[in-house]
Amino acid sequence: MKFGASVWPFKWTTPYDKSISRIARLGFSAVELIAWQREVLDEYYTPQTIRDLRNIIDSEGLLLSQFVSTPPGMASPDQRDRDRSVEHFKKVVEVGVELGTEIVNSVSVHPFDIQFPRITDLPHMQKFQVDIPSGLDWQQNWRDYVDTMRRCCSLCEDAGLKYALEPHPYRYMANAASMLRLIEHVGSDSLGMNLDPSHLFPVGEIPHVVIYQLADRIFHCHFSDNDGTTNVHWRPGKGKIDWEAVMIALKDVGFNGVVSIELEDVPGVARSVSDVPRECVATEDFDRENIAALQYIKDICDRVGITYD
Repeated sequence: MKFGASVWPFKWTTPYDKSISRIARLGFSAVELIAWQREVLDEYYTPQTIRDLRNIIDSEGLLLSQFVSTPPGMASPDQRDRDRSVEHFKKVVEVGVELGTEIVNSVSVHPFDIQFPRITDLPHMQKFQVDIPSGLDWQQNWRDYVDTMRRCCSLCEDAGLKYALEPHPYRYMANAASMLRLIEHVGSDSLGMNLDPSHLFPVGEIPHVVIYQLADRIFHCHFSDNDGTTNVHWRPGKGKIDWEAVMIALKDVGFNGVVSIELEDVPGVARSVSDVPRECVATEDFDRENIAALQYIKDICDRVGITYD
């Protein structure tokens, strides 16, 4: 097992070169890179930048655990939108291969591309409302989404990559049951989950139970904590998730991949929020949060007999 970190909480936007080296200095063995929009794929991840990033990752002794990008329109009722989403994903796969990763990641999408409120808004809203038009063909939209996922998984199969889909509240894949349903309907060995307990816990899941249910379909992990009210991302040990049970479950199912620390609601983080510029860089407080999170998980590994690099 390796421990890594997501690059975006260190610096939300490109360039990411200095943040990669920073992650290495904090004691991590892996890093994740991201493209928030298609424009970033085309304009930042050029052949020269990809070579430069690979050189930095290699020189720091890191593994690129996964490359992250979520195409818009994957569950759109418009075939043209879905086609564009597959073309976006094709570029994600190509860049991922060039960067040298074995896993690509995207977040599961909302049905019909309907905009749902964020679960982090829940404590602030008097009424949690979602505008769902009448007359939508939900069965057809599910079939369309499955077809899009099949096309994306086929691209991964051809490239020899795994596709780690990430659960989020209110999306087509938000829990173990919806992941298992999607795996069954898509029918590709390339499809699995990017296990994110901080997203699973507030939708009513017990994270270590999800691990046992999905077993070898857990391809990659994001670790952060919360109290189950929203999907905020505190460092492990600051919320109510049972991390020792999570680690034991990962050991029991034979997981030997990357656990990536993804802290987004802690001191010093670089976040894309209204009162913080998108280009801001995390402070030293954020370094301390990551060091504490890494040590907390390593201490659990030492207690339960999990080896790590």
